[in-house]
Formats: sequence, C-alpha cells, structure tokens
Amino acid sequence: MQTGAGTVLNVLRPTAHSSLVVFGAGSVGLSAVMAAVAQGASVVAVDPVASRRAVAQDLGAIAALDPADVDDVATAVREITRGGTHHALDTTGRPAVISQAIGSLRPRGTLALVGIGKTAEFDIMTVMTKGIQLRGVIEGDAVPQRFIPHLIALHAQGRLPVEKLITRYPFSGILAAARAAASGEVIKPVLTFG
Repeated sequence: MQTGAGTVLNVLRPTAHSSLVVFGAGSVGLSAVMAAVAQGASVVAVDPVASRRAVAQDLGAIAALDPADVDDVATAVREITRGGTHHALDTTGRPAVISQAIGSLRPRGTLALVGIGKTAEFDIMTVMTKGIQLRGVIEGDAVPQRFIPHLIALHAQGRLPVEKLITRYPFSGILAAARAAASGEVIKPVLTFG
C-alpha cells in the first residue's frame, strides 16, 4: 500500500485534471489506482490479468487495457487520455513496459519507476524532446510515521478501499494462498489465525 499510494501522493501528486497510467495491477499498482482516483485523477490500468483489470475499473479506473489486445499500448493510452498521460507508474521493472510507459506520456510527463529490474533501454530523444522526467521511487518516498495515519484517514473516508484487494486464507491454507497469488488469481492474500 505504501509504495503504490505513496508514489502517487508523495511523488507524482496528480490533480483532479490530470491523468495517470499504471503498468501492473497487482497490489502496488492497484494501491496507486486507488490513491490517484482519491485525488480525482483519470486513471488507466494496464495488466494482462482480466480479474486485476476488473478490480482496477471497480476502483475507478476509466479504462483497463490488456496489453495483448492492443497493437500498441502507448498509442492506446494516448488515445484514451487525449494526447498522453501526465503521469505514468511502472510496477513491473520490465524494459519493454518501461518503454511503453514513456511512450504513453504527454510532453513534460513524469514516469515513476517502482518495479525491480536490472536495465532498460529507451529512446533518449523522446525523453529529451518531450521533457519527460524519470523518477525512481522506494517505498513511496514515505515517512511511515506520518504517511500511514494519512492512509488510515483516507480509508476511514471511504476513499482508499484496501479491503477490495484482500483475500483471506486460514493459516492452514498457506500453500493455496501462495498458489493463488502466483497465478494472479488474488491480489493480496492475507493469512488469518484462529
């Protein structure tokens, strides 16, 4: 929660008239979707798993794309957002996805990188001529002592429905929880005791 929501609220800071594309609709990406929607931003989610795209739209994303269903993800995002997004968030760390994120941005857009990866190649001229900012973010650039109470307040206001990401399993079902998480069947498995 802290990484996705923190990246949106502390780093990207979208406004009610801005847009964000989130690449990867796991727990980090969907936390970002929630936070951006809470700020009034228009959000597009990109993920190959249908159930995760459905959750993104349930959380308020204006569109959720399957990258396999479009010829060019960046072009599709630019069309949906009428010229490109103000902000992009990559949770995957995959070079091809990072290039798509850069291509999705409008001039002077910002790409926040939170996914773990090794290297990425992108067109330097695109970044330079469009004035794109690339920003690495660790744990949402948050100070937990201040940020967690802020998240709790947003949840209490109904603006951060984290319960929609959680699937509970008894501790005896730990293997089933791990399999469901690995397959993408669930977003955030939580083990319960008792």
